Amino acid sequence: MADKNNILYLFDRPTEPIFIGKGEENVSFDVPTDYLIDRYKPLASDIQTRFPGGKTVPVTRLSSIPDLSIPLGLKRDMPFSLFNQSHGKMAAKLIEILMNAKSYDELLSLSVYCRDRINPYMFTYALSVALIHRPDTRNLRLPSHSEMFPSLYMDSSVFARAREESAVVQTGSRTPIEIPHDYSANNLDAEHRISYFREDIGINLHHWHWHLVYPFDGPLNIVNKNRRGELFFYMHQQIIARYNMERLSNNMNRVVRLTNWDQPIAEGYFPKLDNILANRVWPPRPVNAVLQNISREVEQITFDIEDLVRWRDRIFNAIHSGFIINTAGQQVRLTETDGIDILGNIIESSILSQNPNLYGSLHNNGHNAIAYIHDPDNRFLENYSVMGDSATAMRDPIFYRWHAYIDDIFQEYKATIPSYNVQNLGFDNVSVQSVEVTATGLPRNEFATFWQQSDTDLSRGLDFLPRGSVFARFTHLQHAPFNYKIIVENNGNQRIGTVRIFLAPKFDERGLPFLFREQRKLFVELDKFSTSLKRGRNEIVRRSIESSVTIPHEITYRNQGSNRPAANSDAAPMFNFCGCGWPQNMLIAKGSPEGFQCQLFVMVSNGEIDQVANAQGDGQTCDDASSYCGILNSRYPDSRSMGYPFDRTPRDGVVTLQQFLTTNMVVQDVRIRFSNRTVAPLQNATANRNAGTSNNNKRN
Repeated sequence: MADKNNILYLFDRPTEPIFIGKGEENVSFDVPTDYLIDRYKPLASDIQTRFPGGKTVPVTRLSSIPDLSIPLGLKRDMPFSLFNQSHGKMAAKLIEILMNAKSYDELLSLSVYCRDRINPYMFTYALSVALIHRPDTRNLRLPSHSEMFPSLYMDSSVFARAREESAVVQTGSRTPIEIPHDYSANNLDAEHRISYFREDIGINLHHWHWHLVYPFDGPLNIVNKNRRGELFFYMHQQIIARYNMERLSNNMNRVVRLTNWDQPIAEGYFPKLDNILANRVWPPRPVNAVLQNISREVEQITFDIEDLVRWRDRIFNAIHSGFIINTAGQQVRLTETDGIDILGNIIESSILSQNPNLYGSLHNNGHNAIAYIHDPDNRFLENYSVMGDSATAMRDPIFYRWHAYIDDIFQEYKATIPSYNVQNLGFDNVSVQSVEVTATGLPRNEFATFWQQSDTDLSRGLDFLPRGSVFARFTHLQHAPFNYKIIVENNGNQRIGTVRIFLAPKFDERGLPFLFREQRKLFVELDKFSTSLKRGRNEIVRRSIESSVTIPHEITYRNQGSNRPAANSDAAPMFNFCGCGWPQNMLIAKGSPEGFQCQLFVMVSNGEIDQVANAQGDGQTCDDASSYCGILNSRYPDSRSMGYPFDRTPRDGVVTLQQFLTTNMVVQDVRIRFSNRTVAPLQNATANRNAGTSNNNKRN
């Protein structure tokens, strides 16, 4: 029986030819001669001699190859963007071809044939989507995208040093190459104060992986996941809420929506990233750039800024009319339960949009307008900027201004549906008495944050170099592990409750307590879980690492060969899907040295109402990040609206958070105290490990 893990070697060094050995074991594929690209077919015998490989993977020669003309429409050295509709169609066709393979052997053969012909970014994306969604490959464990394409995630100066280290120093003696913290700007740029958030590798991996699990184009059975449009809204709303908390932590105002599309954009961004395919740097955006009509014939992207205005106005009209018009000319009501899902698919413009001709592609073409702002008509032959790639978009300050605007459209809809009344919020005979946060060595109700160093292996993405691990060491935010202790009184019979935990800043930019109408949009979800409530007093203890929002540190920065469940274990199929999730190290905002004041909110809702039938799918579930990423092959595991109870405007008479509370809720004042110290890597594959030790490095 074929070892299905062999297909994962196709992700190794994505621009090296297929016949060069892959991985530490120098694995080679027994490529049929007619599978080689034209350049190498005359050299077939010489190739077999020069690149014999250590372990050989047999490849079945197919009698016929499907029509690849559509995905072959993008050259191998061109950038690939999911926000480009034509690129999306190409990738969707390739995904369809890979999904239609009748067996694993056929899938492997097709993938081997495609690998050196298809654009490497598109191939990696399409094969990843197929492996996650095919029943016969669901157990396989994808390597981290940051290992396959490290140039998307870190300072380009790292790679020259990595190549030198790889060429000169033997495996085992190599030392990690440290990525400087201030490589994209300095503090003369006010936005640079929160670059630790925007340029965090784990956060950008989350965004890429979310769009991998929830593609907006492709086979309908892959795209049409339960409550997909609503999850598009909620996941991005939470990103903006988290970003605003980081801004307030750093004495900055909340992000300003990108509303005036004819005015200069004050924020510039210079990414300092290399595009390894096009062999050029990613284009910067200078300060005060202005959006212009886009006419990129090569990329088949042509639209006017007026188109964005027209689509926006039609969406707002639909919101206030209470219905959208589908392609058949019929009215589809934006109901209290389904309206947000319908709007999510329209605004993102996935293939689930019920009328793309009328409502257009507001979200995606907004990304494109910004991504090509430096060369809107292609006269300088420049590629798109970081806003054109889901793996890099969150690095740019303008991402958050654009998504703050997109979120405001959703909030406009939320304001048209009924507010939650006390009956919607309450849980009869259940009252939450208290909550406290505890952490070793810290005062009660205090979170501690600091800098942490981690290593990631670059070798999988360093083409045409000697084998062996080469590590980059980066510095990221981290917090001390903590526990919640929640006291709940149940005066009824034994029942199931859903514990919902959120955190929000207490004071606004002026130092005044937030009014609830604004504060509700700043609550970030920390955790959500079910618990059995016995009659009487219940003491619930929950660890921070069990969060339903995050994935563990070792999954975010995983290596292909370590920290992984066995291929045939129960944990294996969820490993890929669990690559989608907020990084655990970024669960808590940075805070401040004096202690950033926040309010911790805990609610216990009626689990009988919250439960969803068939929410466990085929038994293969991912519990790590279901709040932001759903559950593999299953319905979203909560019947309430995403963001409940903060997703709607407050009922009459509610001005403050305290007035919003019902007996099954409690609020506790907490502080996030930041210490400007750096902790050495917790785990390091190189020889010079210093687990858990601190050094005296200080950063601002």
